[in-house]
Amino acid sequence: MQIDVVSARFFHSGNDYYFSPNGLELKKGDYALVDTEKGRDIVLIVKEKFSIDASTLQEPLKNVVKIATDKEVALARENDEKAAALLPEIKKMVLASKLEMKLVSVEGNYNGSRMTVNFTAENRVDFRDLVKKLAEKYGMRVELRQIGPRDAARIIGGLGPCGKTCCCTQGLSAVDHVSIKMAKNQGLSLNPNNISGLCGKLLCCLAYENPYYVEVLKEMPKVNSFVRTKDGDGKVVFCDLIKKTVSVRYQTETTSEIKEYEVGDVKFKKDNNGQN
Repeated sequence: MQIDVVSARFFHSGNDYYFSPNGLELKKGDYALVDTEKGRDIVLIVKEKFSIDASTLQEPLKNVVKIATDKEVALARENDEKAAALLPEIKKMVLASKLEMKLVSVEGNYNGSRMTVNFTAENRVDFRDLVKKLAEKYGMRVELRQIGPRDAARIIGGLGPCGKTCCCTQGLSAVDHVSIKMAKNQGLSLNPNNISGLCGKLLCCLAYENPYYVEVLKEMPKVNSFVRTKDGDGKVVFCDLIKKTVSVRYQTETTSEIKEYEVGDVKFKKDNNGQN
């Protein structure tokens, strides 16, 4: 069964979430008040109404309550800024509690009734006493949320190895899975220093770009395979996956020459093992 949804993002989230438009005419860029398991909050609409298969939903679909007013959005930002300003104070409380955790950020919900404290830790942390102290001190519901290195890097921000702002801080959706195979597909050095981001994990851009390389690799001959061109038979020594070109070596007893061809101008040959 197909159902209508909109895609939306919370202020500090790197992920997009589906909500039922609930009969409202929502445009990309609108702010809306939505129902969540933790109460109501404000989201940014990033994709207007479209249809999905209901069977793909992993949890019940929540509703958009209404389009948020400018006043509500301003209040949400104000409450979030107030919560963020509490970070140094809460860090002192964590140190006093002698908990093995590193605070990353503090977020407030739109009406100031809830505060979320994000932290990283090597192991599981029993922070129940700290939650009670925070709730009593600030007079609101407090949630401590342990996040991973990728989310921490997204929140803190910085420059990636490419010299540009990290992908995760530019509004791109979070990447669930990045693998070494993606780096291999792209012909990159497997040196961890070359393919790791600020978070110490594999670069998110490997996953963003991987679909392109997977498709292009289907068109390209393998390195060290033999191909036929207008200039004769030769051995593939390099494939440029961006330019979609193939470098072929022609070698005789006395000469060696490499020429570059468009992949469409190269015919694959089979070697003695029947492989391309």
